[in-house]
Amino acid sequence: MQIETPPSEKPYEKPEGERRGLVIVNTGDGKGKTTAAFGLAFRATGRGKAVKVYQFMKVPTARFGEHRLSEQVGLPVEGLGDGFSWKSRDLDHSGQLAREGWEKAKAAILSGEYFLVVLDEVTYPLIYGWLPLQEVLDTLAARPKEVHVCITGRRCPQEIIDVADTVTEMTMVKHAFKAGIPAQRGIED
Repeated sequence: MQIETPPSEKPYEKPEGERRGLVIVNTGDGKGKTTAAFGLAFRATGRGKAVKVYQFMKVPTARFGEHRLSEQVGLPVEGLGDGFSWKSRDLDHSGQLAREGWEKAKAAILSGEYFLVVLDEVTYPLIYGWLPLQEVLDTLAARPKEVHVCITGRRCPQEIIDVADTVTEMTMVKHAFKAGIPAQRGIED
């Protein structure tokens, strides 16, 4: 490790542009995409902002740590899917659930009622062909000026990355799962 001297001057100038809703993307093969989106949702909720989280792959009855805390702080989270695709008994039904969920998410985005709408794991229904990419792009373009949208999932389509304001790619450097350590409550769920 190399020791650095802390900066003594601000390393950037304050932007002069207007504040507006952002499209924020958390993608990549590394861990932390949903965790970062929930951090953003909790931050906005803590500021008294209206937030809605749609989870495209989670079942409506999911009770992971983020769901339990969301209930405590009044952050609405809606599971729209039927779990991992490899556990699905009917992928056509999984696709239908994604399309029905998208209609809910689209209405929330366009309503202007929410400061932030999180589309957790929406990249999977997109890359599986369950959702039309152009409709998602059109919705992002048509949303009210003040609405922020956070998109998570691996392999985010380049077309969404191109219109996004902030894109973070989580890169896996090392993961305990690869070393044979199973998922753990409070870490992965």
